[in-house]
Amino acid sequence: MTEKSSETTIHTIAIVGGTGKEGKGLAYRWAKVGYNVLIGSRQLEKAQAAADAVRARQGLSGEVAGMVNPDAAARGDIVVMTVPFSAHQDTLRGLVPILQGKILVDVTVPIVPPKVTRIQMPTAGSASLEARQILGEGVQVVTAFQNISYERLWNDEPADCDVLVCGSSKAARTIVLTSLVQSIGLVGWDAGPLENSVIPEGLTSILIGLNIQYGVQSSGIKITGIPR
Repeated sequence: MTEKSSETTIHTIAIVGGTGKEGKGLAYRWAKVGYNVLIGSRQLEKAQAAADAVRARQGLSGEVAGMVNPDAAARGDIVVMTVPFSAHQDTLRGLVPILQGKILVDVTVPIVPPKVTRIQMPTAGSASLEARQILGEGVQVVTAFQNISYERLWNDEPADCDVLVCGSSKAARTIVLTSLVQSIGLVGWDAGPLENSVIPEGLTSILIGLNIQYGVQSSGIKITGIPR
């Protein structure tokens, strides 16, 4: 598969399954710095309602629109997926032809209620490895944003936690780090190949457990020992 250049220009970001908290938080941050954002859903009305909620925020310089998932994915320069794990496989299967040749940033975490504080990886090894298995080699899968809370994104809280980025190729990871992570003021790290995604995905259950134990909403992680 030919790698996308790290110089790829991103104008429009599609968020498949973007009507939940994480999707709206990311949409707000990206629209605030000038990206056009397409929020996708299986139901057009839900997508439009989520887009309305983001557009109601002050200080946006990019446009935000709601549409059904396939239309959003087709129009996005890069596609982000924020669906619950229970909808992961079915959503991916419905987008296989549309995503070919694109980068998919999979934010999905394999959380299986009610045991949300216990790490439960799928047979593929992780959610993003499952995505690659379903989509094939024509899609570059990257994983990111699992360990930053909606509250930090939506409430403009200081971004005092880091983002680990794993992916199919160095070029794809670089695009995500520069265009999607650093552009909204977050600190991101190239965490290596997609096989390493088991770590950031698994950390989410640990962070949920810490939130519960200490009565907070937005615990995160930081990489130390490297000059910033």
